[in-house]
Amino acid sequence: MEFVIKISQFLLSLSLLIVLHEFGHFIPAKAFKTRVEKFYLFFDVKFSLFKKKIGDTVYGIGWLPLGGYVKISGMIDESMDTEQMAQEPQPWEFRSKPAWQRLIIMLGGVTVNFVLAILIYIGMSYYYGDKFLPNDNIKDGLLIENTVANKAGLLTGDRIIAVDGSKIETFSEISEKVLFGKEITIERNGEQSVVTLPEDFLSQLIDSKQKGLIDLRTPFAIVEVPDSSQNKGSGIRKGDIIIGLNDYKTKYADEVKLALEQLKGQEVSATVLRDGNQISFPLNISKDGKLGLVYAAGSTPETLEALGYYQFNTKSYGFFESFPVGLNKAYEKVDSYITQFKAIFTPSTGAYKGVGGFKAIYDIFPNFWNWQVFWSITAFLSIMLGVLNLLPIPALDGGHVMFLLYEMISGRKPGDKFMEYAQMVGFFILIALVLFANGNDIFKAIFN
Repeated sequence: MEFVIKISQFLLSLSLLIVLHEFGHFIPAKAFKTRVEKFYLFFDVKFSLFKKKIGDTVYGIGWLPLGGYVKISGMIDESMDTEQMAQEPQPWEFRSKPAWQRLIIMLGGVTVNFVLAILIYIGMSYYYGDKFLPNDNIKDGLLIENTVANKAGLLTGDRIIAVDGSKIETFSEISEKVLFGKEITIERNGEQSVVTLPEDFLSQLIDSKQKGLIDLRTPFAIVEVPDSSQNKGSGIRKGDIIIGLNDYKTKYADEVKLALEQLKGQEVSATVLRDGNQISFPLNISKDGKLGLVYAAGSTPETLEALGYYQFNTKSYGFFESFPVGLNKAYEKVDSYITQFKAIFTPSTGAYKGVGGFKAIYDIFPNFWNWQVFWSITAFLSIMLGVLNLLPIPALDGGHVMFLLYEMISGRKPGDKFMEYAQMVGFFILIALVLFANGNDIFKAIFN
């Protein structure tokens, strides 16, 4: 059932993005009286799952879910229809239109991607508002158990104040900024210092195969007392929170773990929080430092707030207030994705090792249905699709835009033969990138 939920979200999101992207080309093409021969969701290699001709256009669904396309008359694209290009130009063809009209047609897809992301963020801001944890409300520092981060100088209990001189405002922005940052300003034991991350920090993280980088410190909350536990009859029960072991204060789960290491093989006096009251009873710690209890690795914001661990802020927006908020969120996501892109194309960072394909996108979606999460992911994927399509690679929108700008500046139109060869080169580059990204997915699935 979980697979069905994830794959449904994945296909719905990609289908929506592909159709709207292609509509971005289709609408201006129609407006400039350019004939659109095909409008397809997914690729129809050899055959289609569905197709219907309406007017001059065949609308269809292909069987290969690697994207979609519109075939515009008189345009050298992935169809490589050289036979049509050998004939005399017709007034309804793309090649017969002024350069500025062709430019608008080619930019239509990415424009829709960015506009869609902005509209989603505006809608989410208005409907859901924002619930966030201000960085100033994290009084006891963060949970940093990743050994690569520890080796670089970041430790559990550190408060991250700024990254590369930019102040951290909320908890949600910390991990991403640290991933692509260089100098991390921390506060440890009341004193501030700067941790300089190694250039290949990302590469080390990927190679380590450890999940998680930075998280909130959470309480050691018992979720089960197994029958096989040495503490089965001790009095401890589900819902108890261990806040002390002998003289060790253990507000957080990481502090319980440290105390257990020091108290191996002993019987200790445990203090637990139960229904707002503190009670104590003896617990036995095994020789390998275990209590034989199942505890929660994390808690919901509501639970953490109710227990007094963190104070989250909630902000609602009126209809008109949501517009600048949504626009700013979209801008921040574009800026973030471009930063990631720069890191990927900087070999020394090793970020290219983390590039993923369709499985990586599939894995982003949760195994439960939540419209807020779905729209948030779809907005980000829309931005990703827009940025990727602007790359100056022939066969992508950005490649066509590059040649059109050259034509508009120089006054000389690239020859059809040149465009055919450029399209072929671009196509092979794209195939190589797709194989690399999805090959990374396969490699990680096998060896991680």
